[in-house]
Amino acid sequence: MKPTDWDPHGPDVRADQRTAYDDMRARCPVAYDASGGWTLFRHEDVVRVLHDHETFSNVVSRHPSVPNGMDPPVHGPFRRLVDTYFTDALVAAFEPTCRDLAARLVDAAVQQRDVDVMTAIALPFAASAQCAYLGWPPDLAAPLVEWTRRNHAATLAGDRDAHATIARELEAFVAGVIDRRRAERRRPPVDLTDRLIRETVDGRRLTLVEMTSLLRNWTMGEVGTIAASVGIVAVAIATDQGLQHQLRWHLQLLPASIDELLRLHGPLLGNRRVTTRPVVIGDREIDAGSRVTINWVAANRDPETFTQAGAFRLDRDPADNLLYGAGIHVCPGAALARLELRVLVEELLAATCLIETIDDRPFRLALPPASGYAEVPLHLVHA
Repeated sequence: MKPTDWDPHGPDVRADQRTAYDDMRARCPVAYDASGGWTLFRHEDVVRVLHDHETFSNVVSRHPSVPNGMDPPVHGPFRRLVDTYFTDALVAAFEPTCRDLAARLVDAAVQQRDVDVMTAIALPFAASAQCAYLGWPPDLAAPLVEWTRRNHAATLAGDRDAHATIARELEAFVAGVIDRRRAERRRPPVDLTDRLIRETVDGRRLTLVEMTSLLRNWTMGEVGTIAASVGIVAVAIATDQGLQHQLRWHLQLLPASIDELLRLHGPLLGNRRVTTRPVVIGDREIDAGSRVTINWVAANRDPETFTQAGAFRLDRDPADNLLYGAGIHVCPGAALARLELRVLVEELLAATCLIETIDDRPFRLALPPASGYAEVPLHLVHA
């Protein structure tokens, strides 16, 4: 058995993920752990994996994942289909709805003055936005938030039975949405879910398993990441009054600022791959069939790629930022995520004249495999 290099769930990681990953990138950038998996921390190694799908397969689970868990040539037709659901026109048309959702949540939070941003804004916004984009009723947002919480708790506890139960519940929930839409037979399609159940790939209709996988990824996959992003940006604005003032007066800086803030912290820890053949990364020999995790947080804070990597700067090359990935599996919903985050922060700044921390209520960091914050108590002063 190989000697282990680190513990992905060790006390140093649980106390401060970013510092722990920065240390691993400097000390052991290609690391082996007790579970038998490898983790890559350097930007150049992560980029290599993202662009070499022949060596690093995305088929990492026996459960289908469309299209994230597919390799070429199977991946191509499904990815082309998915891309049609996140066009510039569709995302732009969603802005008024998104803004209304954000404004109502922010206004309610501002009325309370002292709130946990994660529970009052971030999670309900992320779930409501996903439901609205897909054309689902608003009352489905609360179950999505609850599933997100339970799923994270089960993963954190290593409870495979609970994790499997939650997965079955979500699959049944999504399958129920699809069955109801099929029964309604609305013509022409009213929303994106109506459209999805009529889609074909390679001349055949999508199967229920494929549609369920797509919708599961678009809901559960996005709710946690968008909510984590909201928390990260809120903390940055509250703890840096100079940045807050700058953004209030120069809203045009928001898109680049949000991307840079999320580069610095990272709302998503990593993604997995499986090697299809033996490969050497750095000075480490990795066997075929090995599990490899790419650590987004460490890669996006690599000083070999980013000058003053720990500093907030708006003069960086956006192509270096791996916030939404790269290669054939780059996030198809990046434009939608950027719209949602920009709109929410705009509404938060418009509704307040001051966002600040609460002295006796510290932030609580999320624990791996989540990133960002579990609790973000802030004081919101009405504009």
